[in-house]
Amino acid sequence: MLTGRESLSRLIGKRRCFLPNLQSILSSPIQSSLNLLCDKNGSLAETRCSKGKVEMSNSDWVTCPVCGNNVSGEDYTINSHLDGCLSRGTKRKLTQRTLLQLNFGCSQSKVQISSGESEQLLTSDLNKSPCDSEENATRGFSKISPSEEKSHDQRRQLPYTESVKQIDMAGSTENPISNGRENIMVEFPALPTDNEEPRHRMDETVDSISGMAMDTFIVGRRFSDEKDVNLGASISLQRDPDNIKDSNAIKVLSASSSCCKVLGYLPRELAQYLSPLIEKYCLSFEGYVIAGPSHSLDAVPIQIVCQNMIFNGEKGCDNFEVFKHLWQKALQVVEFAKNRPPNTTKYQQNFCLLLKEVLTSSPHLFTEDEKKFIESFTSLSEDSQRLFVRLYTRKGPWFRLSTIMYPEVCNPQQAIKELSATGYACLFEDITELHDDDMKDLLSLLTVSELRDILCTLKRKCNRGSRKQNLIASLLSCYKGGSRSVLPQLILKKTEICIRTSSEAESLFWRAERLFFLNGEQDLSAFLLVDLGIVKYPTYNCIISEHIFSSKSDLLAYEEAIEVAQIMDQSLDENNFELVLRCIMIAESCISSSLEKLIDSTTPELMATLLSCFSASWVYSKVILLGISFLEHELRYNDAIHLLRRLLNCFTSDRRRGYWTVRLSVDLEHMGCPNESLSVAEAGLLDPWVRAGSRMALQRRVLRLGKPPRRWKTPSFSESIKRKIIEVHIQGRPLNCEAGRKSRFYGEDGEQCGVEQLALQYYATEGGRWQGVHTESGIWLTIFGLLMWDILFSDVPNVFRTRFQLGKGHVRTGPAGWTRNWWRVRSEN
Repeated sequence: MLTGRESLSRLIGKRRCFLPNLQSILSSPIQSSLNLLCDKNGSLAETRCSKGKVEMSNSDWVTCPVCGNNVSGEDYTINSHLDGCLSRGTKRKLTQRTLLQLNFGCSQSKVQISSGESEQLLTSDLNKSPCDSEENATRGFSKISPSEEKSHDQRRQLPYTESVKQIDMAGSTENPISNGRENIMVEFPALPTDNEEPRHRMDETVDSISGMAMDTFIVGRRFSDEKDVNLGASISLQRDPDNIKDSNAIKVLSASSSCCKVLGYLPRELAQYLSPLIEKYCLSFEGYVIAGPSHSLDAVPIQIVCQNMIFNGEKGCDNFEVFKHLWQKALQVVEFAKNRPPNTTKYQQNFCLLLKEVLTSSPHLFTEDEKKFIESFTSLSEDSQRLFVRLYTRKGPWFRLSTIMYPEVCNPQQAIKELSATGYACLFEDITELHDDDMKDLLSLLTVSELRDILCTLKRKCNRGSRKQNLIASLLSCYKGGSRSVLPQLILKKTEICIRTSSEAESLFWRAERLFFLNGEQDLSAFLLVDLGIVKYPTYNCIISEHIFSSKSDLLAYEEAIEVAQIMDQSLDENNFELVLRCIMIAESCISSSLEKLIDSTTPELMATLLSCFSASWVYSKVILLGISFLEHELRYNDAIHLLRRLLNCFTSDRRRGYWTVRLSVDLEHMGCPNESLSVAEAGLLDPWVRAGSRMALQRRVLRLGKPPRRWKTPSFSESIKRKIIEVHIQGRPLNCEAGRKSRFYGEDGEQCGVEQLALQYYATEGGRWQGVHTESGIWLTIFGLLMWDILFSDVPNVFRTRFQLGKGHVRTGPAGWTRNWWRVRSEN
């Protein structure tokens, strides 16, 4: 696999369906000091792969079993392509063993392996445990009265600067973006915190609590024994501690019937506070249905009343404060739920939360029209919101209208009309609206039999055993060869009306998603992981004094760089090496102008280093690094050397300088310049940014190249580099020798074990009777995190920027430059 390919794929994240700058990137002239597309004579340069592409016959091409693309039959090309597909998770269901068992069939066109639709949609809010005093959970779009807005602004003050802006998911921000620096403290409370004035003051006596009514809902209706619920029906509550989904679950029973049928459950957010009150203080609740549901599975509005309680003796007196806290939280949940009925699906709530937070924290990155367009999403009907989120999170871009069916979307036809009328979706129902770029995507919607029927209608030869991609390729050639007027009509007759998200909506919501997560690997499924308990985030405050993108021009430059990276990644998949070289030249020409903006910035050095990870120059540097690996594979070392020198000259303070220096020294040696290669290695050892493995690699190169007569003096580090490391050979009886599977052995006790356990058993016996454990740093990182917890998650500006961030652990999913800078910002403060 080409060096830098996996890193670039992580930076890109999910590939976009629409690239706004695609045409300008492909057609605009490039002002680059390097012309990779022409050779010395001015003719089009050919790569090794492109040469093979011309010379190889159709039988020398193979079809990748993962992505279905055609790949050159050379071993290196196949292995590199498979590494790229697997690293991007193109098909998660295929393991290495499956790939080895698959037969690479020779084909003249691509094979598509259909993937299941992504149904992992966003879900619920983040909640703390009921015993925590502060709530850091999510909010949807909720409207706040002016008095509440004012109280929010008065209560939330930060001590860092005079110009302070606070972002709270429950309120809006009054202070506009100014030229001066601001401190923004981002909190994520689902409910008012203890520091806020509660809507129900807890000065009631215990007697006044009895008889207090709460308005809530019956949820989980699909688990009910009674499908129909009548207005005014009597109900009662019963704890369900054995519920495998939620140990705090509370059943809602029908009190009208003698058999006490289950009607559903109380909402999880309310049950987590009422369940300890029912168990510890013997509270009992009864009530009635205050409104009938529109559909059998909809949430049912109810009113429950606290009937009686036992609050005396040792238990009550000692825990009165706990009781007050739980009761206050229950009232807050009830009050909050009035603005957000549970009929709103969780992924819909979370999508609205994402949009609200981005508009609140980064309004300067959107024009007034863009903000109005995003804000109009909440004015859409419930069905339209749900359908759009469903379509946005699927692969697409086109979908057949006849196949769109979701249980939570009651009227999909009406929702589609509303989305089309408001500009959130585009319909294909008229052939005059079809663009050439959409033809391939629309053909992929058809089944194999439908594709064959169209080919027969066009009187084209169709082999019975042809694959879907072969049929699509044949139809595309027909379209380009004179069937432009006929083929769209045949497609529309088969698919009927089709729908896709509009390019404007896709671009704006992609930007919002990028600003929310600040990386390409996380997406809306992060909400789902939290709801399922797979990932848990600690409580921390996001105190922001410097925006990631100070202006919209910086953001647009960053987005355009991401587009160039995606085009290059796709071009490598499609073996379009001419476009790969063009992307390298674009990155090389743009990297200088991007860096000039960084140098002129008045941002402090420490903060500038951190924010540089979100600059266009950072993205272009990754494109160039991948291009260097590509050029080295093509034996174009002169071009690779030129690009390496450009990177070293442009990025004077970068942790990647070590790798760049090593590659420059190696490429110079390939070009037959050992003296210059040695000089580069020696200069690299004087660079403070060259560390760890790169420094050792340069030291070895200096010792190997710096022999007399080039150098007479032996370097001081020669002894440490030349020292021999003791090797220990451990023999074991292997159980398997299959590639792609973990090796298994018979241990000292005769049981099966891995290689790590085999080494531990050796050292526990004849290896010196040492006792050890195999952790791969897991235990030590855990101990460090627990001991330093208060320090790691203390309130320091610009350390935490998103709610889905785990301090240093988050940077593994974000820009790699965050790791070192995170510690530097933390230590400085």
